[in-house]
Amino acid sequence: MTLRVAVQMDPLHSINIGGDSSFALMLSAQERGHELYYYDVKTLAWQAGRVFADCSPVTVQRIAGSHYKLGEMRRLDLGHDIDVVLMRQDPPFDLGYITATHLLERLEGETLVVNDPRSVRNAPEKVYVLDYARFMPPTLITRAARDVRAFQLEMAAGGFSGAVVVKPLHGNGGKAVFKVDADGGNLSALSELFGQVWPEPFMVQPFLPEVADGDKRIVLVDGVVAGAINRRPGEGEFRSNLAVGGYAEATTLTAREEEICAAMGAELKRMGLIFVGIDVIGGKWLTEINVTSPTGIVAIDRYNGTDTPGMIWDAIEARL
Repeated sequence: MTLRVAVQMDPLHSINIGGDSSFALMLSAQERGHELYYYDVKTLAWQAGRVFADCSPVTVQRIAGSHYKLGEMRRLDLGHDIDVVLMRQDPPFDLGYITATHLLERLEGETLVVNDPRSVRNAPEKVYVLDYARFMPPTLITRAARDVRAFQLEMAAGGFSGAVVVKPLHGNGGKAVFKVDADGGNLSALSELFGQVWPEPFMVQPFLPEVADGDKRIVLVDGVVAGAINRRPGEGEFRSNLAVGGYAEATTLTAREEEICAAMGAELKRMGLIFVGIDVIGGKWLTEINVTSPTGIVAIDRYNGTDTPGMIWDAIEARL
């Protein structure tokens, strides 16, 4: 089966080929003989019931600095000319991102979009996870500093330290994640800043000291666990995201983590969320379900000797 695959992603020249999951998926597709096209989400257009994008044929190779070659750009009908669209541009999950999902949703019945754009729109990372609140640490979503102060007191009374982590509801990659100590220093200023920069409320959770031992990224392919890595914070950091200096190590799943994956696997598959990455701290605290542009498969395969891009393409081909 030869597929025509259009990849909607950030500029190719900006990626780190040593760890980029989108690049790994493109390499795997190319090795299977699929035709690859690249396009910028800003070129998406709709006219007379058809969805178009300015696409360039692309070939990729594992040579830093010379890792891609683009052919002549041309406008393609993503319904007629393409079999699979990989929606892989990074958030922010803003109105531009949401609009792209509305346009790509109109390909239903003609072209498979991975992940399903309707489900991506309805399952932002820090909101969809609330469906599985029973696995989460205590969580507050608010705009008010007074709510955070009350939450800190409640957490201190409940056995937590009283320190909390504050993060934007639609952020990514560990950006703008702050730790506020139990004394609440700078909390008012931080709440004001969040209110000025983001229109949505922010998320607050107790600071979990277990994060020093790692924040586990578990990848599920069509609802089935494909592998995991443990991400540890870099020196002087509490955030373990690889994008902000964290580093990866091999790991296995705890019984609690297996329970978490089993609880959501069938629903992820039903929703067309083929490639999902969940984050778990301390072997038991679910913090995010990443569906927009999950990462981590290169590191997982490096430590486990697996072929996660191949598993993802197997799942895509099975759906077709």
